[in-house]
Amino acid sequence: MDSPAPVDVALAFLGRINAHDVEGLCALMTEDHILMDGLGARSEGREMMRKGWSLYFSCFPDYRVSHEDVLSRGSTVLLTGSAEGTFAREGKLPAENHGRVPAAWKAVVRVGRIAEWHVYADNQPARKIMGWDNP
Repeated sequence: MDSPAPVDVALAFLGRINAHDVEGLCALMTEDHILMDGLGARSEGREMMRKGWSLYFSCFPDYRVSHEDVLSRGSTVLLTGSAEGTFAREGKLPAENHGRVPAAWKAVVRVGRIAEWHVYADNQPARKIMGWDNP
């Protein structure tokens, strides 16, 4: 059985992010999955990411990503677009807590799963909203 094309896997990953489907995201990750965020922080392992995505979606319940361009070479896929969401406070989504930033992602796909997910986005606006002004 052939593995899906890397582009299809990366686009499916974005779809699971928009659906806030943590289990679907985990199903698309390798066991030793690596996430590199916009500040260079590295998280490893599917189980750590299960917790991380769950927490992120609880903090930003309307988080969405969109892509405009997709480039692929071999097992590497690059996507450009934007990310947006509202930081929840006491179960509410105040308009002043909403942010949207240009974003890019790099996916390294291995045997039909995301082995590495790199995020390139300025997350300083979200950090300010959350009260984390210093990186």
